[in-house]
Amino acid sequence: MRLLIIGGTIFLGRHLVDAALARGHQITLFHRGQHGVELFPEAERLRGDRDGDLAALAGRSWDAVIDTCGYIPRHVRATAELLAPSVGHYTFISSISVYPEYSKVGIDESDPVGTLDDPAIEQVTGESYGPLKALCERAAEAAMPGRTLNIRPGLIVGPHDPSDRFTYWPARVARGGRYLAPERPGYLVQIIDVRDLAAWTIRMVEAGATGVYNATGPEQPLALGDILNTCREIAGSDAEPVWADAARLKAAGVAPWVELPLWVPEEPDTLGFSQINCGKAIAAGLRFRPLAETVADTLTWARARPADHQWRAGIAADKEASILS
Repeated sequence: MRLLIIGGTIFLGRHLVDAALARGHQITLFHRGQHGVELFPEAERLRGDRDGDLAALAGRSWDAVIDTCGYIPRHVRATAELLAPSVGHYTFISSISVYPEYSKVGIDESDPVGTLDDPAIEQVTGESYGPLKALCERAAEAAMPGRTLNIRPGLIVGPHDPSDRFTYWPARVARGGRYLAPERPGYLVQIIDVRDLAAWTIRMVEAGATGVYNATGPEQPLALGDILNTCREIAGSDAEPVWADAARLKAAGVAPWVELPLWVPEEPDTLGFSQINCGKAIAAGLRFRPLAETVADTLTWARARPADHQWRAGIAADKEASILS
């Protein structure tokens, strides 16, 4: 297949390219040229900007397009409308953040998505991100009705993750010693290895699949304690978690999700946050590699980064030490 990937040089995008090349597809990347210019010399590159500079796409045709970086409905609409006459299939990478609240355990694709009082706003914030993604989904489907696949991933993890939202844990456990851990060992989390998501997405594109799919994992419930134990085994460290409940962490000023990644305080309106129903995607062939492989590869990649890497997630060592003491 001739595939156009919008983005393609950062995290999920680069893994999508890897997966597509491995299956023999011809790749064209459309991006601004600000990242990963040294990647994928075998791929065609088109330079442009989603905000008004789509000229490089005009007059071209591809079998399918994968949109990895749509956040503003106007941008997605313009791209999909331009490509509609010359592209057979449009995949939009959305997010489970489209769901406005998580009090329900087992949210599936039929549940309502978030809305905005003013759907014309374009400022992406913590509050607007999900509803804007939902509007992007609608924009893609409106431009290419019956030819659109909307994938809603959860927390994507693995090598080349710029967010550090999972990477923090293998790296912190590898440092050893006592470390701060949220809630309890049985606290449930959901993650998906970026390579599993990428490989499945390419297979779905090949099949011409359409509709909406939640896409996170693993297939069976996963506890934070299992992740941390796996990190310890892989790293061969002496790390020892010190579990603290939400009240203690809040009192210490620890920010959920950012300072202690994977953690959202368990409250009535968040009970379903890490129990999203992905049965539809699993039935469509989504598969998950062993957790140990994800941890090992993430840690290997993290250790290869520059020593002065500025972490985007994870509690500062001095703050952690202060709380533990």
